Amino acid sequence: MMTFLKTVLIILLVYFGLKFLIRLAAPFLMKYMAKKAGERFEKAFQGNFNDTQNASKEKEGKVSIDKMPRKDNKHRQEVGEYVEYEEIE
Repeated sequence: MMTFLKTVLIILLVYFGLKFLIRLAAPFLMKYMAKKAGERFEKAFQGNFNDTQNASKEKEGKVSIDKMPRKDNKHRQEVGEYVEYEEIE
C-alpha cells in the first residue's frame, strides 16, 4: 500500500511540477516563436521588396520583358466531331 501511495505522490509531483515550469517558460517560448516567424516573414518578402525598388529606379516608359512566352508550334487537333441529336420523350 505504501509503494502505491509513493507512486501516486511522485506522479502528482511530476505533473504539478511540469505544469508550473511550463507556465514559467511559456512567455519566453512564445517570444522565441514570434521572433522566428517574423524572421521567416521578412525573408520571404525581401525579394519582392527589392524588385519593386528596382522597378521604380527604371526610366518611365521603358519596357522590359522578364519572361518570354513558350512558342507552341503544334497545331490544335479537334477531338471528335459534333453530332446533333433530338431528345425523345
